Amino acid sequence: MQLGLVGLGRMGGNMRGRLRTAGHEVVGYDRNPEVSDVASLTELVERLTPPRAVWVMVPSAVTDAAIEELAGYLSEGDLIIDGGNSRFSDDPPRAERLSHQGIGYMDVGVSGGVWGLENGYALMVGGDPEHVARLEPVFEALKPQGQFGFVHAGPVGAGHYAKMVHNGIEYGLMHAYAEGYELLTKSEIITNVPGVIKSWRDGSVVESWLLDLLDRALDEDPDLANLSGYTEDTGEGRWTVEEAIRLAVPMNVIAASLFARFVSRQDDSPAMKAVAALRQQFGGHAVRKRP
Repeated sequence: MQLGLVGLGRMGGNMRGRLRTAGHEVVGYDRNPEVSDVASLTELVERLTPPRAVWVMVPSAVTDAAIEELAGYLSEGDLIIDGGNSRFSDDPPRAERLSHQGIGYMDVGVSGGVWGLENGYALMVGGDPEHVARLEPVFEALKPQGQFGFVHAGPVGAGHYAKMVHNGIEYGLMHAYAEGYELLTKSEIITNVPGVIKSWRDGSVVESWLLDLLDRALDEDPDLANLSGYTEDTGEGRWTVEEAIRLAVPMNVIAASLFARFVSRQDDSPAMKAVAALRQQFGGHAVRKRP
């Protein structure tokens, strides 16, 4: 199958490689000319045979602009796939706007990170059944071998919604491992923290790919001394919590893990300063001064 691919960063570049290995023709465009196959979006569109399918894999902040520019070069019957981490609520309006030009639209939540080239990607797809069927060879090439790794989650928006919840769960799992790791490091009787983590990788109910990655990180840096605790969030965790509020779904773990990321960005928490001040005021508790 022939596919256009816009955005050849850490995910998009590896996706191009996996698709080509499977025998598909991929024409990729990126603003970085060192990795791009063509010099412009117009050249990308010209290289594709109608009806075209173009997968957009760019940051959510620029997705709307990229899709709008791309749509200006496409024709009736063409199809745009947004595989970035867009908010699910952005998808139906995009699909509606593109439908006036006769252009189809799908959203795909993609998980797999930098390991997807080798291991494949988990794909959560939102869109019309005929569009999903049209891209089936691409999905089959990108997903891991075997029964799982792909779902047609529902209509337009469902793919990004599923990926949003996926990433919210990811936040919670990562923080649970992180809290366990910290407790191990503070224990007086644990003398081999990396070894404990490694022992959990086989036969344990907490074994997972995330645990494998933590073990790998500790192999490279046993005390994680070369890392800062500052942790960004890319939006999906916030959106998951917002949806939980809208639908009145208790989400204690995921919400706490999101707020923990906010704490990681504070050198000296104003909230905890206020707590210390209150303890001093009502109880006369000693306040530790910063060196």
